[in-house]
Amino acid sequence: MKATVPAGAQRCPSGTWERVLGVPHPRLRPGILAYRGFRFALPGPRRRLETPVPAVTLLLGFDRPLRVHHARRPSVSRVCAVSGLATTPVVGEHDGRLSGIEVLIAPWAAFTLFGLDQYELADQVADPAEALPGVFGGRSTVADLAGALSSLPTWGMRFALLDEVFTRWSEQGAPCSARTVAAWNELVRTSGAVPVSALADQVGWSIRQLENRFREQIGLSPKAAARVLRLQRARRMLAAGRSQAETAAACGFYDQSHLSGEFRAMTGCTPGEFAAARRSPAVTAGPPVPDRLQGEATSLLLPASGSAPFSKTLPAP
Repeated sequence: MKATVPAGAQRCPSGTWERVLGVPHPRLRPGILAYRGFRFALPGPRRRLETPVPAVTLLLGFDRPLRVHHARRPSVSRVCAVSGLATTPVVGEHDGRLSGIEVLIAPWAAFTLFGLDQYELADQVADPAEALPGVFGGRSTVADLAGALSSLPTWGMRFALLDEVFTRWSEQGAPCSARTVAAWNELVRTSGAVPVSALADQVGWSIRQLENRFREQIGLSPKAAARVLRLQRARRMLAAGRSQAETAAACGFYDQSHLSGEFRAMTGCTPGEFAAARRSPAVTAGPPVPDRLQGEATSLLLPASGSAPFSKTLPAP
């Protein structure tokens, strides 16, 4: 039985917004992590910095495009988008009116659902019409799915349709290796702390076999995936008020300088900038910043003005 947690349409000084969390059917978990429905009707632009998370994201937009600024790639506009695992940040920007559903998927499950080697989606925000052309016989395209979702009258009906579609896709797709899933789960459990050699031994592969399987079915190498998970733990600790020195030691960084360098490389800002931006009333006067993973510090709401999408737009620590 599906459970949904609706926020309902709410008003803020600058307009209205709605956000609804949908829990995928048990037969789809833990591969599909969450559905997040959203609708913004604000009078001006909204900009949000997204840090790397250990999930593949499928954005099913209903109407207007999202402008995406990538740290290492040209900016793109997408109504629908698919993003693999990444080690660099992106900034999403819209004109104040945006609606759709964001689906968060474990990378090994995305390999099965999309019928695509995950390295083809890594570190990019791709157009599903090009990246996911409908490789299974009789499968509708992502654009068709987004259109069907937008025509339904309630979020519950939309999430139920996603359950049906993803069940069909998963039944038609090639299964991920159980050893890949076990290795990924161990990386998640340890927040990236397990050495790659130990991980390979644990699942009965050579390091090269593990790296090849990760590239195909996860999208990043085991070492790069561990960086994303280590960063996730560091963000969580810093958001909880732990010091940078304590966070660096707990998360396996050599020292505070190593933490700061990795943090900037993967988020576009320093730990101090990130913490200050999370607290800044100047960028949280409207709808609260919606973190992509429940209970995680993944996102920053940026000032609507400013030409540079990364560090230079952040409040000073």
